[in-house]
Amino acid sequence: ISPVPPYSREQPIFTTRAHVFQIDPSTKKNWVPASKQAVTVSYFYDSTRSSYRIISVDGAKVIINSTITPNMTFTKTSQKFGQWADSRANTVFGLGFPSEQQLTKFAEKFQEVKEAAKLARDRSQEKIETSSNHSQESGRETPSSTRASSVNGTDDEKASHGGPAEAHLKSENDKLKIALAQSSSNVKKWETELQSLRESNARLSTALQESAASIEHWKKQFSACKEENDQLRGKIEELEEQCNEINKEKERNAQLSRRLQELETELQDKELELEELRKQGEIIPELMSECESVSEQLQAAEKKNKDLEEKVRTLRTEVEESKHRQTNLKTELKNFLDVLDGKIDELHDFRQGLSKLGVDN
Repeated sequence: ISPVPPYSREQPIFTTRAHVFQIDPSTKKNWVPASKQAVTVSYFYDSTRSSYRIISVDGAKVIINSTITPNMTFTKTSQKFGQWADSRANTVFGLGFPSEQQLTKFAEKFQEVKEAAKLARDRSQEKIETSSNHSQESGRETPSSTRASSVNGTDDEKASHGGPAEAHLKSENDKLKIALAQSSSNVKKWETELQSLRESNARLSTALQESAASIEHWKKQFSACKEENDQLRGKIEELEEQCNEINKEKERNAQLSRRLQELETELQDKELELEELRKQGEIIPELMSECESVSEQLQAAEKKNKDLEEKVRTLRTEVEESKHRQTNLKTELKNFLDVLDGKIDELHDFRQGLSKLGVDN
């Protein structure tokens, strides 16, 4: 069987995507990833052989090539993981699906294909038994017909002695002898074929018994594997619970470590503040004396400030009065300028009149 299915003979009937795993051949317990990422997993049907296969290819590498037999069983081990054992490949395949719905569809299709493979096997066995029965019946019928022809020949010989057409009967008798010889050779040939069919049937029976024994062996082994798988599943659940507790404890320890670092940092800051306060406490007397001198200076400054404020108020009053006087002076100056302009105009007219009188004189 070729790894990659020739599409002229095999056609995909169901396709999905999943992460592929294989059981570790050394431990038979741990799962080994067969693909780095989710790959396409397909059911293929071979119409010429009436067989079904599960095939998955990752790039140029065939990671699943499993022919489905009626003895196989697909087991759901979790909500998104399932597995089946392949005795021909001597391994156990595991598939991890993105969702529980996809796992359910794959399991249902596996059951359908398994039933179809069982029907195909039963039909094939029926054909083999039918052909074997036909061969035995044909082997039994041939000697009887030969005996009938030999008996007929004997009767003809008897009749030839009493009949008038002796020469014609002799020729017929010779023909019957030739037919008898041919039938004898045919009998030997059919006996040989019957013997070969019996031997073939015996080999098939032996193979069937061996297959049944192998099926029982694999059933026992599957039961043992299933029991071991249940035990491993329980241990895995216990380990997962322990891992969850350990993770929670680690998280609490990490939180306590972070809180401890924060408290140490705060303690260092407080120690620095305390050291600064101590240094400041050493200079408190000097600060107190300076504070007293500053208070005296402040009182003197406040007194000076009051005097200055009084002076400022006086100056503001004087400025207001000066502004008022300046406004009055501006008004008076404007009036004086207006009178002066009138006088200048009168003098200018008077000068022009004098100039005119001088010209006339």
